[in-house]
Amino acid sequence: MRDSSYTGYTPHIVPGVTPVDKITVESRVVACDGGKGALGHPTIYMRIEDREVTCPYCSRTYVLAEGAGDDGHH
Repeated sequence: MRDSSYTGYTPHIVPGVTPVDKITVESRVVACDGGKGALGHPTIYMRIEDREVTCPYCSRTYVLAEGAGDDGHH
């Protein structure tokens, strides 16, 4: 994931405005399309570096399940 302090890649969460949508996943690589079919957004692939990653389009947050994704960061 890019450094948000340099690129603004990570969305800024606004309480009461930004939807809180956390999805637990088993893999470090996740695909997000907004989940709304034709009304979603382009499919993007993100890599979870630490414990979670947030989609810059829809603010959906993917959280790595405990003990999952131990692939040696390859």
